[in-house]
Amino acid sequence: MHSHIKRLYTLAGKPSRCIIGLMSGTSLDGLDVALCQLSGDGLDTKVELLHFATVDYDDSYKQRVKAVFAKREVDLQALTLLNPWIALQHGRMINQCLAAWQLTAADIDLIASHGQTVYHCPKRQHQLQDEGNATLQLGDGDHLAVVTGITTISDFRQKHIAAGGEGAPLAVYGDYLLFSSKTENRIMLNIGGIANFTWLEQTLDAEAVFSSDIGPGNTMMDAYIQRHVIGQHYDTDAKLAKAGVVSEHLLLALKQDGFFALNFPKTTGPEVFNLVYLQRAQQISGTTHLSHADVMATLNRFSADMIIAAIQHITAARDQFTIYASGGGIHNPLLMAHIQAALPDVVIKSTADLAINPDAKEAVLFAILANECVAGGKQNFSNAREGIPGVTMGKISFAD
Repeated sequence: MHSHIKRLYTLAGKPSRCIIGLMSGTSLDGLDVALCQLSGDGLDTKVELLHFATVDYDDSYKQRVKAVFAKREVDLQALTLLNPWIALQHGRMINQCLAAWQLTAADIDLIASHGQTVYHCPKRQHQLQDEGNATLQLGDGDHLAVVTGITTISDFRQKHIAAGGEGAPLAVYGDYLLFSSKTENRIMLNIGGIANFTWLEQTLDAEAVFSSDIGPGNTMMDAYIQRHVIGQHYDTDAKLAKAGVVSEHLLLALKQDGFFALNFPKTTGPEVFNLVYLQRAQQISGTTHLSHADVMATLNRFSADMIIAAIQHITAARDQFTIYASGGGIHNPLLMAHIQAALPDVVIKSTADLAINPDAKEAVLFAILANECVAGGKQNFSNAREGIPGVTMGKISFAD
């Protein structure tokens, strides 16, 4: 038996595993690093978040990724060089975190790396008859394993696509395994660059679970701020949006994309919802004269309205439920106020009420996927009707 296989066998048999989950989202603000202690598997999975940090990206990282991010035409050499470079940057960030936490590589069993999404193109979006769904995340697992000295599981989304899915949202797997409850129906709402949700029925019936992207969360607001407000990466405390007035004409134009008429589940990304999309909507609605504050107020309301519409749609014929929110959007007070005002009878909490830091949640969920990859598989979670294939995801890279 190869020593690598023996190590995986031993790892799978341990009572618990120490796994670092990584998440780098479309907001490009930083790398979320979640050190998790995991035991069990499937619905018996238990997670303790030992440490969490978001390591901010410097301008070099942001500019190199933005040069290829969500663009159909890019410099192929730049794209190719980014794959190892991103992994090396993430590896150094992990090493910095371990040093700060007074740990070494020997204390960690696995790294679970989401990578950096640079392009997402489901068939519904590209509409090429002879092609299927596709997505691309950079940050090579082999480089990450070597630079950290830790076995790494990466590139989770490709198996999902190979099995017939769209490669997203993958949060549904971790949501089901970690957050399912016998006492309440739950909506796990994540507001990152793109907003998505998972519906969890208290019956624990996998056939009743479904997950979908909703539309823009923070991505258009962040992009607008970064374009027009020097030195800011997002609208801190929604100050600019609060100073503006919603343009009903622009809001209506923003809501006209065919994505919103599609049935759940569906996926999307900044390839669709970006500043070009905004510019087109302003031209159509005759609102190119709006102040920055009014544009931000409208974009904020746009994200909120699409989240509200999605929740109202999926709960129209369902009993009481609780929303548990996570992601950067929960720190936007105006966005959350819009959602709560439209759903006055719904209890909205954060995943902190479930013992998971809402900023760390996505990184934690990838740690769960890695745990399932090496120690799970005994409980096959799938829902063919809702496009959730029952597959083990992730590619394993060894450090030596």
